[in-house]
Amino acid sequence: MSRPQFGIVAIGRNEGERLRGCLESAIVSAARVVYVDSGSTDGSVSLACSAGCEVVELDRSVPYTAARARNEGFARLRVLAPDLRYVQFVDGDCEMAAGWLASAAEFLDAHPAVAAVCGRRRERHPGRSIYNFLCDIDWDRPIGETSACGGDAMIRTDALVAVNGYRPSLIAGEDPELCVRLRAAGWRIWRLDKEMTLHDAAMMRFAQWWKRSVRTGYAYAQGAHLHGAPPERHCVRESRSAWLWGLGLPLAILGFTAWWGPAALSLLLAYPLQVARIAVRGGRSARDNCWHAIFLVIGKFPETIGQLKFLAHRHFGGKSRLIEYK
Repeated sequence: MSRPQFGIVAIGRNEGERLRGCLESAIVSAARVVYVDSGSTDGSVSLACSAGCEVVELDRSVPYTAARARNEGFARLRVLAPDLRYVQFVDGDCEMAAGWLASAAEFLDAHPAVAAVCGRRRERHPGRSIYNFLCDIDWDRPIGETSACGGDAMIRTDALVAVNGYRPSLIAGEDPELCVRLRAAGWRIWRLDKEMTLHDAAMMRFAQWWKRSVRTGYAYAQGAHLHGAPPERHCVRESRSAWLWGLGLPLAILGFTAWWGPAALSLLLAYPLQVARIAVRGGRSARDNCWHAIFLVIGKFPETIGQLKFLAHRHFGGKSRLIEYK
C-alpha cells in the first residue's frame, strides 16, 4: 500500500485521555504523526511515545504558544518526510473523524489554488454544560470559501513554507492570522461539508469560559494591530464591538448618571435590547438563540479585559503568556 501524501502534527499540553483519542485517530491513517508537547506534567509525552509518534518537547525557557508548537512540529515532519504535500494540524483535545484526511487531501488535489481546508468541528459533550454548548455553536461556521480556518486544518506544505509558517509569538488567534497572510499571497481557504474533528472543551465552570473569552479579546486586539489596516480590516469590527459594549457604554452610563442622576441608568436597557436583537437573528431554537445571545453580550466584558492585556503588553513590555482555561 502506498504511503499517504500527508503528515499529521498534533499539539497538546496536559490533555490526558483526550490526547489518547486524538493520537489513536491519527495513527490509523498510516501517515507520519508528530506530537508536540508544551510542558505537560500528566504523562502525555510517554503516552505519545508508546503510541509510536515522533515526539517534540518544546524548550521550556521559551514561552509556549500553539503557533510555536505547530511550527516546530511541522519542521520535524519535514525532516522525517520532506516530500509530503500536505500537513494536517490537530489540537490534542480533538479526535479526527474517519474519512476526513482522505477527503481533505482529495479536495486539495483537485483545487490547486486552495492552501488550507477544514471541515466541521463538533463538540463532544455539548449537553454537559452551557459553556460546551456555546463552543459547539462557535464551531458551526458556513460551508464553502472562507476567510479563515481554526487549529484543525490540512494545509499545503509549500504554501505554509512560503509564508514562513505560523507567527510563533501569538498567544491566541494564530490560525486566522496565518490565513490572512495566505490570502494576501493569493491562496484561498475552504471549509468542506465534512465531519473533521470532535472537540472536548471540558468547560464546566464560568471561570473557564471567562478566561477563554479574555483570550478571545486578546486575539482580537492583536489581530487588529497586525492586520487592521484596509483592505483586510482583520478583527477590527470584533475589537470595536468589545470596546463599545465592554467599556465605552459602561463609562458613558457612569458619566451620564453623574450628570443627570439615576434616570441615566435607563441606558442599561441597551444590553437586554442587544440580547434580543441577536437572539431574533439566530438560526436555532428560541431557547438556544437566547442563551447564545446572552453570553455573546456578557462576553464583551472579558473580551475588553483581554484587549487591555494586549495593550499593556505592547506599551509596557513583558512577555505574553498563554491564557489557559483548562
